[in-house]
Amino acid sequence: MAEALISIVVPLYEEEENVPLLVAEMADKLADIAYELILVDDGSDDGTVEAVKKARESDDRVVLIQLRRNFGQTAAMSAGFDRAQGKYVVYMDGDLQTDPADIPKLLERLKKDNLDMVNGWRKDRQDASVSRNLPSKIANALIRSSTNVRMHDYGCPMKLMRADVAKNLRIYGEQHRFLPALASLYGAKLGEEVVTHRARQFGESKYGIGRTVRVVVDLLLVLFFQRFTDRPLQLFGPAGLIALASGLFIDLWLTMDKLIFGADLAARPMLQLGSLLIVTGILLFGIGLMLEMQARTYYEATGRRHYSVRDEDE
Repeated sequence: MAEALISIVVPLYEEEENVPLLVAEMADKLADIAYELILVDDGSDDGTVEAVKKARESDDRVVLIQLRRNFGQTAAMSAGFDRAQGKYVVYMDGDLQTDPADIPKLLERLKKDNLDMVNGWRKDRQDASVSRNLPSKIANALIRSSTNVRMHDYGCPMKLMRADVAKNLRIYGEQHRFLPALASLYGAKLGEEVVTHRARQFGESKYGIGRTVRVVVDLLLVLFFQRFTDRPLQLFGPAGLIALASGLFIDLWLTMDKLIFGADLAARPMLQLGSLLIVTGILLFGIGLMLEMQARTYYEATGRRHYSVRDEDE
């Protein structure tokens, strides 16, 4: 196999019928591009692995990664990114709803505008069910308004990025849908391109309204990373100082009330509130300070930097 220009990462979960069609379509529509097709089986119980092995016999561009169990789409994506050897990395689903013919268009857009990631936009979606469209619209609105990274279709299963961006993304849980926001933390220049969306031919969708709840939970984590990953004291410090100052003010006021007017503090619930605020303030500030020290220790111990370089003179 020639050296790959593009590594195409496709997580698979019970997509036995789609595998041969996917491999054949890649070969047909990307005939002029050197690519490797990394198929990551995420613990399928059907014949997905056997279908990939059979496809690999006739196409040496196919690479199989078989996970020991079902770790989830994000983990499967990470495994593919780690294995990728191409200059550019494409992520797409294996359900045949996205068209490989759009990959050259995404690559052209990335090069033309000197971008680091191009996110697909399913402008004309073919999902008929409310259980797919409604959660997608809710999730996109939440992510756009919270992260300030403006994309029409965060969940689009067609993304192209430079290899260094893909390999520096650290994603967990359901964070595969936050790739543009997480890439922006890395300093990536982002773009968007309309892609073809097709109806699913085989298998069943693994998405539903229940995933929206998990999106909200992961969104909170992404927002923390986006704003405070290398400066956690700026989150916990002010909150701790406000609580501490409020508690001290309340207790000082009660003390003056006792000394001047002889008030009975035993019957004043504000005394407990003031003491609670003081303790809470000290704890919050201490947590922020501890996390700040851990963040600095992490960067120093691993040699990682809290910045990324696009290019530099040799």
